[in-house]
Amino acid sequence: MRIWVARPEPGATRTGRRLRSLGHTPLVAPVLTIRPTGAALPEGAHAGLLLTSANAIAALTAADRVRFAALPVFAVGVRTADLARRAGLEAVHEAGGDAAALSALVRATLPAGSALLHVAGAEGKSEPAASLRAAGYAVTAAIAYAAVAEATLPPAVAAALAAHPAALDAVLHYSRRSAETAQLLARRADRSGAFGALKHYCLSSDVAAALAAAGLDAHFVAARPDEESLLAGLVAGT
Repeated sequence: MRIWVARPEPGATRTGRRLRSLGHTPLVAPVLTIRPTGAALPEGAHAGLLLTSANAIAALTAADRVRFAALPVFAVGVRTADLARRAGLEAVHEAGGDAAALSALVRATLPAGSALLHVAGAEGKSEPAASLRAAGYAVTAAIAYAAVAEATLPPAVAAALAAHPAALDAVLHYSRRSAETAQLLARRADRSGAFGALKHYCLSSDVAAALAAAGLDAHFVAARPDEESLLAGLVAGT
């Protein structure tokens, strides 16, 4: 299939390589760019570090990595945990890939009342911070990075959607924000019909909900919120 990869870099290029290895033709054209905010992480004694995205690792300065090297780190998934270890963070605990599992992992590891620092994005969700606070943990969020939306539909995508027949078969959606942005940019470019006709592969039900809000159906929703589960839909030919 000819598949649009709309997720931000550096993940987009990596996904493109995976798609080629599976025999597909990727169109790597992100609709979001991840940028560090430059905000300094707060001082103070913390019992643990929450990382809900691999983007949090890139936002850590060299000084941050030294400062938090021995602190218990709770990473949402395998890739985030792996990057945390490569960055020099030593005591890394990996959850099952979602916020609920991350919250449960913290509660099983640290006592209630512990102070946690969440290195978060500007568009972050309420979890796992909300459930941890409800369980008695003190969670401080530091907005270390933000996803900046493209102003227009990437030219290669606009051209592919304008072709007759369309030069794309499917699109991979890795986050609610990227799905919303892709849909919005397609509408602004008067390509809503062609965009809606694509097969939409979604990383999670939350991502699929963004399409549903726009009146679009997800063709496939991954059983788990990780890339292996998402690409399994392509391997299965669904």
